[in-house]
Amino acid sequence: MKVLIADDDPQLVRALRITLAAHGYEVVAAPDGPSAVALAAKEHPDIVMVDLGMPRLDGVGVIQALRGWSTAPIIVVSGRTGSADKVEALDAGADDYVTKPFQIDELLARLRALARRATGASDEPVVTFSDVTIDLAAKSVTRHGERVHLTPTEWRILEFLARNPGSLVTRQALLKDIWGTEQVADTGYLRLYVSQLRKKLEPDPAHPAHLLTEAGMGYRLVLD
Repeated sequence: MKVLIADDDPQLVRALRITLAAHGYEVVAAPDGPSAVALAAKEHPDIVMVDLGMPRLDGVGVIQALRGWSTAPIIVVSGRTGSADKVEALDAGADDYVTKPFQIDELLARLRALARRATGASDEPVVTFSDVTIDLAAKSVTRHGERVHLTPTEWRILEFLARNPGSLVTRQALLKDIWGTEQVADTGYLRLYVSQLRKKLEPDPAHPAHLLTEAGMGYRLVLD
């Protein structure tokens, strides 16, 4: 499993090289944004680890550049702890977010989860409702046979619901899955994203039949 580390802190990169190599990972590293994009194109890493505050091209720019052609899982490792930074990175296409300083055991656990997601995609199911098809392996959604464009955060919400069809998914569970903590305040982000999903997927967005709100609790995806 090859990991690309994009970070301008040489001491951190050196420490991660030693630690990840000891756990069986092959590591390549880039000290700035443009180098990271070029190295990703050359090496085709299985997982990309990105710092947000890099010179010449910041981490969000790197994520956006990679998402133009790569589906490799991207984990942000950054000292920025604000929810706005996390939302921006995840919306750009990141799959996970870890704040510095971090416990190496936590980072390794996140990498294992991303590795499972990357290698186990072929076993993922297809979920359908109405005229919508959700392909969890391809991370794609079609309606009437036409591809529906979702932002990364819209996809993560829909994916979470699709993995738990018919079940109540609490706001806290969604917040933790998408923004990495149950402590993030729901300032209307979830309601906004679910509203956008309804506009894209529901036959009558004003009267949803599938993406349902459970008042005061969370959301439910109904397939029937």
